[in-house]
Amino acid sequence: MSETFDVTDPAVRQAGLAAAQEALHRGEPVVLPTDTVYGIGVDAFSPQAVAVLLAAKGRSRAMPPPVLVAREEVMDALATEIPDSARALAEAFWPGPLTLILSAQPSLAWDLGETRGTVALRMPADELALELLGLVGPMAVSSANRTGQPAATTVEQARDMLAESVAVYLDDGERSSTRPSTILDCTQGAPVVVRDGALPLHELQAVVPDVTSDDASTGS
Repeated sequence: MSETFDVTDPAVRQAGLAAAQEALHRGEPVVLPTDTVYGIGVDAFSPQAVAVLLAAKGRSRAMPPPVLVAREEVMDALATEIPDSARALAEAFWPGPLTLILSAQPSLAWDLGETRGTVALRMPADELALELLGLVGPMAVSSANRTGQPAATTVEQARDMLAESVAVYLDDGERSSTRPSTILDCTQGAPVVVRDGALPLHELQAVVPDVTSDDASTGS
């Protein structure tokens, strides 16, 4: 049976984090707050857990989840051939609503789906999420909703869609942003926005002027 913890209560916060940590070690999904919307997350290095996450969302392996990290330095452990533009963007906007698609380290024993040798990395600007990531390491995290439904900005919305497929729900109050992170593909030369999100193009270009936008991403 799923457990829900009101982590706005300091007396409950540590119990919630401990329960989430135990669930993740068992290969079960948890719902956690981020700086954009609520996410459903699992241990990024457990192929079985990633398969459970995709099944809970009703999503195929053709849509692999991004990976959340607690520190910028973890980027070098998970990705290779990182361009200077990606490092500059991470330094400017991490923690924050920016996801960078990079070439994955080929030696890593994980299976996030049909990634074509890439990994999408983000460091969220959320204290609780960062604390959990610090405890468990990189997590595969997608928005906490069934595919095709709006992203959850409250735990109640997430629970209505995901129900008992999630072991632990960490309730940290309503999220003010319904916009997901902006996603940039940094694997093909100049960074390209492939999903429009919370970070507008002009802010990205202020740091890396040659960032461009895939027209199909606008308004998605």
